[in-house]
Amino acid sequence: MKKALPKISDSEFEVMKIIWEIHPVRAKQINELLSTKKDWTEQTIKTLINRLLKKNAISFKKEGRTYLYYPIITEKDYMNRESKSFLQKFYDGSLNAMFSYFIKDKNLSKGDIEELKKLLEESSQDD
Repeated sequence: MKKALPKISDSEFEVMKIIWEIHPVRAKQINELLSTKKDWTEQTIKTLINRLLKKNAISFKKEGRTYLYYPIITEKDYMNRESKSFLQKFYDGSLNAMFSYFIKDKNLSKGDIEELKKLLEESSQDD
């Protein structure tokens, strides 16, 4: 039986994106990468890392005096769950309703629509 994925806050998700991309990774590297996007202190980032450790989203190995962090949960599994949750919350699980909303609201460019058509055609060929 698969273990349930932890709930991750938006701030924790920013840290997870780095850990998924670069692992193992030191807290200093995470801090350097986030400092270009966020106005967070080093202590804030350490707090977020500790929360992720407590939630069993990440783990670490110690090399000398350095802690190297790596993900326990995969990005694919997490994104899959969050996508399904979003779809259920806003569109009662209906992918058609979601696409219909975006198409009718004109949030999709012609290029976006063409790309979606191509993806749908490729998907139907896989069946």
